[in-house]
Amino acid sequence: MEDKINIAVIGVGYWGPNLVRNFSKLDNVKVYSVCDVNEDRLNLVKKDYPGVKTTTDFSEVLNDPEVSAVALALPVRLHYDFAKRALLAKKHVLIEKPMTSSAIEAGDLVKIAREQSRILMVDHTFAYYGPVKRIKEIIDSGELGKIYYFDSQRINLGLIRTDVNVIWDLASHDISIMDLLIKDNPVSVSATGTSHIGSKKEELAHLMVNYDNGLVAHVHVSWLSPVKLRQIFIGGEEKMVYFDDIHPSEKIKIYDKNVKMDPSKETPFDPIYRSGEIRIPTYNMKEALLAECEHFVNCIINNEKPLTDGENGERVVKILEACDRSLKEKGKEISLT
Repeated sequence: MEDKINIAVIGVGYWGPNLVRNFSKLDNVKVYSVCDVNEDRLNLVKKDYPGVKTTTDFSEVLNDPEVSAVALALPVRLHYDFAKRALLAKKHVLIEKPMTSSAIEAGDLVKIAREQSRILMVDHTFAYYGPVKRIKEIIDSGELGKIYYFDSQRINLGLIRTDVNVIWDLASHDISIMDLLIKDNPVSVSATGTSHIGSKKEELAHLMVNYDNGLVAHVHVSWLSPVKLRQIFIGGEEKMVYFDDIHPSEKIKIYDKNVKMDPSKETPFDPIYRSGEIRIPTYNMKEALLAECEHFVNCIINNEKPLTDGENGERVVKILEACDRSLKEKGKEISLT
């Protein structure tokens, strides 16, 4: 058992500084070092955190016995190599989403982490987000009844990436949320998408995930929308949930509504619609990334399995890969089993 964690953050471009900031808030953690190939980025870290060591050499981090864990905030194509090297160097690893470029790579990291007795955790931040955790509590309580569907929109104008398509960038969030909320197993995926502005990567896409109990999940993602939307609708047999992440305070609404048919009294053209009250649940306002960093450290200290462990990351990547295959075959349904 470790009671004080020295952590190194690898990559301080877009996401890495957020990791440095949140790990620095924890009493049982020291941001020991930061690594990046860009000296200007390292100088910015030095300015804000003068006690943190900086280096452009990842091997220096791996060979430092004072470093207990690394947090990787790198392009997806680098995840597997850097995470593998870190695990083999006996470092615990937190890796930015998506976990790897392929399910084979993800599975290999899971195997190595197990062999090295090290924590491997994926940065699926929404699993630690107060509103999403509250929705999970509501679903697990049975209040919604049997879940019929999951519909999501995650659209905005930019940031357009060239290393991955919009599904790997944005839909990976929704897929990780689905993995957390939906207990049943996904059995197939279909996806369509388009590219319009010179890139070979899809900038707009729709995907559908089918589950073994008949539940269907739809996700719409785009970098080309004039407005920013972050919405999820979850329909249940008894009630329905609306999650609007853009709303400043009332992010969750529970609708006491459903549709039922009595074959002896109604026809498909005459169902019974029941409407009740709308409830706005409260939720924890703690910053999701701070909660995630705290969870990672606690898992190391107590040798516990992370909520978003390597297996969780592998499941998400498996669906992302299937989406890519479906895109290439113009929306063909791809089996996950």
